[in-house]
Amino acid sequence: MSKLVLLRHGQSQWNLENRFTGWVDIDLTEQGRTEARAAGEKIKDIKFDLAFTSVLRRANETLRIVLEVIGQTALSVVKDQALNERHYGGLQGLNKAETAAKFGEAQVKIWRRSFDVPPPAEKTDLNPEGISESLKDTAARTLPYFNSKIMPEIAAGKNVLVAAHGNSLRSIVMQLDEMTKEEVLELNIATGVPIVYEFGGATQISKVIL
Repeated sequence: MSKLVLLRHGQSQWNLENRFTGWVDIDLTEQGRTEARAAGEKIKDIKFDLAFTSVLRRANETLRIVLEVIGQTALSVVKDQALNERHYGGLQGLNKAETAAKFGEAQVKIWRRSFDVPPPAEKTDLNPEGISESLKDTAARTLPYFNSKIMPEIAAGKNVLVAAHGNSLRSIVMQLDEMTKEEVLELNIATGVPIVYEFGGATQISKVIL
């Protein structure tokens, strides 16, 4: 038996300010650090073999705090951009309520919740490359990495912790739970709440949200 724990980072400063964050490297709030400590308490009975995270500090800091709480600070950690949050393009840094007032709530809901419609890819100070991703685009980079780097560790019987982001984790949950692209639109991954999958080899046996 092996366990896979998926954990969205704790509240970030821009979560608090209701801003589109994406790939902008924002710190945790004190509440976010508290959420990370609480997550650690919930999974402290699991002995992990390795951990994966994105290259963004809010996920890195969440993982660091969790490993301190569970007493596994020497754990091997792999960081990869494939686990980064969805890139919100020209919306990065904008307040979500103000964006809805400017473009209309219906349009912003499409950008936020549709499966294959990306936000505007306009170049801004926070998006100088003019990048933008839909959830479909996020899954296209996250899932190959998950399937080639993380699932083989699970299949080998190891316990793995993944600290990442709302949309990269939605992609993974979509695959594990065999959700349709319509069903995943209603899926929300809460900050600091561990999702625990148990496997027998590569076969999923159970799922618990702590």
